[in-house]
Amino acid sequence: MAAAQAPAKDAKVLRHIVMYKFKAEMSPAQIQEVGDTFAALPKKIDKIIDFEMGTNVSPEGKSEGFTHCFVVTFRDEAGRDEYLKHPAHTAYVQVVKDRREKVIVFDYWAQP
Repeated sequence: MAAAQAPAKDAKVLRHIVMYKFKAEMSPAQIQEVGDTFAALPKKIDKIIDFEMGTNVSPEGKSEGFTHCFVVTFRDEAGRDEYLKHPAHTAYVQVVKDRREKVIVFDYWAQP
């Protein structure tokens, strides 16, 4: 399924931020699988209008061990809620749940 059409530039959007601190024993391949599985979600869940991911590159040393960040954008709370219940998201959670030491999830309305 294709991602939903992007909103107008002056429209608010809902951002869903997920950050992970992985368990020390996780291999780079196991962490890569988490990223690859998350990155596949926009093709499976049409309520996602944008997606980006990256690893921490801050020189400030304040990440508290969190290394990976994923940003998922929705038009509204209904889209986010559908994403959270979607079978592809549920399958993703099964991939990551035993690999993460800590997770932070933070949602906010982005102002244009």
